[in-house]
This record gives sequence, structure tokens and C-alpha cells, in this order.
Amino acid sequence: VARRLSLRKHPECHSMAGGKAIEHLAQTGNQELLTLRLPMQQYRNCNFSFSGLQNLVHNAIGQKEKEEGIQEGEILSCVKDVAAAVQHAVAVHIIQRTYRAMLFCIKNSILLPKNATLVVSGGVASNQYIRKALQNLADANGFALLCPPPRLCTDNGVMIAWNGIERLRAGLGVLHSTAGIRYEPR
Repeated sequence: VARRLSLRKHPECHSMAGGKAIEHLAQTGNQELLTLRLPMQQYRNCNFSFSGLQNLVHNAIGQKEKEEGIQEGEILSCVKDVAAAVQHAVAVHIIQRTYRAMLFCIKNSILLPKNATLVVSGGVASNQYIRKALQNLADANGFALLCPPPRLCTDNGVMIAWNGIERLRAGLGVLHSTAGIRYEPR
């Protein structure tokens, strides 16, 4: 979404990562000026999917560009409202699916109600709006919420890749033979 909104060109966001830029702009945006249908509402499960939401946002941005008479790649006048609406839709989707998972775990005695803990990490856990929504969900259901400090909430893909490098170096079952494998950590 940040790429589609060309947030690298936005004066407040040029040096920010996409998620951080969305969060920053959303703070002063009006989430109600763009209504986004939540993904997977027809499925009563705990799965997450953001591809449908991404398509909706892409189309909504295209419509707003037409309304404002600007080309793709230019900054919309309502960019803060789009950011707020997207952030809110993502948060609601996460909350709904997480709540279902919590209920499932309680119903099936997977978690003890006294010590139930929700752990959130990765890039999504660095977003304070989403983190606050998850805190409210945890509080309302008697769960503790554990999140690493935002500076440690990085992209899960990077963490997984780093774990793979460390496991490969230590010979911990990544490959039977490492001959011919090159890796260059950045």
C-alpha cells in the first residue's frame, strides 16, 4: 500500500519504511472517509489473508486518483485518510481472527484461562495502533499480551532467513550437504 501510494515521495515519509509511513500518516487521517470491506468475512476460521484487502485498496486508490485528476505515482490529497482506513481495516481483520483463535483455544482447553498469553511479534507488532487494539482484545478476554519492544519487531522474513543461516552454519539439519551453497548475509 505504501508503494502504491508513493509514500517515498511524501515529504513526511521519504525515509520511512512502508508500514511506518502508513502508521505515521494514519495518526492524522480520518479512517471513516474510505470504507474498506474486510477480507474473508464469509469464512468463520482463524486464517488471515490480506490479498483481497490489497486489491480493494489498489482499486480505491485508483478511483481517488481519477477523482483528483492525478497520475499514478503522485500523492493524493487524501493520503492520510487512505492510510488511516487501511491501518484500521488491517487491525480489525487481525483482531477478529485472533479473537476466534483465542476462543478456540479456550473452548478446547489448549490454554489455561489463568495463564493465557497472546504473543505478537514481527513487523505488525511495531504498529502502535494494532498493538493497542490487541492489548484491548487481550484485556477484554483475560489474556496477557507480550510484544517485543518496537525496535525488535522487524520483518519475520528477515528473522526466518537469519535463523536459516545460523542453522546452516551450525549444521543443524538444514541440508545434508552444504557443498556448493553460497550465502551472503546483508
